[in-house]
Amino acid sequence: MSGAIAEEIAASGPMRLDRFMARANAAYYAGRDPFGRAGDFVTAPEITQAFGELIGLWAAAAWEAMGAPARVTLAELGPGRGTLMDDALRAISRAAPAFRAAVSVHLVETSLGLRVAQQQRLGDAVAGWHDNAATLPDGALIVLANEFLDALPIRRFVPGGEVAVTRAEGRLVFTTIPADSPFGPGEVCEPALSLATLLARRGATALFIDYGPADATPEDSLQAVRGHARADPLGEPGSADLTAHVDFAALARAARAAGGAAQGPVPQGEFLRRLGLPERTAILCRSAAPAQAALLQSGARRLMDADAMGLLFKAIALCDPSCPPLPGFAE
Repeated sequence: MSGAIAEEIAASGPMRLDRFMARANAAYYAGRDPFGRAGDFVTAPEITQAFGELIGLWAAAAWEAMGAPARVTLAELGPGRGTLMDDALRAISRAAPAFRAAVSVHLVETSLGLRVAQQQRLGDAVAGWHDNAATLPDGALIVLANEFLDALPIRRFVPGGEVAVTRAEGRLVFTTIPADSPFGPGEVCEPALSLATLLARRGATALFIDYGPADATPEDSLQAVRGHARADPLGEPGSADLTAHVDFAALARAARAAGGAAQGPVPQGEFLRRLGLPERTAILCRSAAPAQAALLQSGARRLMDADAMGLLFKAIALCDPSCPPLPGFAE
């Protein structure tokens, strides 16, 4: 990937940051399973089954708030190994059978390798795969997305122009190219804003859980992770996961401008407490061996504690303006 990027820079000049990030992440996800201890990072669904179960029950409540349509698409964006959806469907089947009967599951996934993993885990539960959300079926739609937005490519505007990537002394480096920002200084994720606009125009109900500030525009948040450790974002493109903080305020503004509404953001720890993660964890621990119970408890703390994932990560719901307060967002 470094060679291909170097060739494009040599032919066309400095590469805008969003193009660099898109190319690097496309190569990264196409070539590996990055999840779990053997991969590069661990996401909430891999930490405890209770996370996916509670998200599934959240979706059932969202369906009821939509008027319980007879048919509804339940879509997940960036579903990884299918762990969240697997846990969600198990909880839905047990606690909300009417919702399960109405659901058609669709996954938005560009990695062929991860599609195989999802097929192996979920089997016939999946009605279809998509390269992007624009091709999801018409009709009632509920969208789930955990740590999806952070991997979408960003642009970064600075005084005097826009950040780009070029080569100097045989390596990739950041540079600045002339540009006028329509957004002001800082980072902007145009694909995330387009997604929020699409979902609002469709009248979808969507839950995004990701990390970033609640009400400020990120300015310099690009990071790379390899082997559960920080890495150089410009070193060996395609070998590390590139992410950036989500601009939740901009996401909400885009939804509202397209006729939708937003609830939140709410810190992940508070959101999961309101959904009942401590209580669900206690129930799971009753029938678990001591070692497994300890893992369940430590996993719940990791997701909720302010010094772990509980404060940096946020939950936000995009929905129709007529939608009542959804679980986790009502005081």
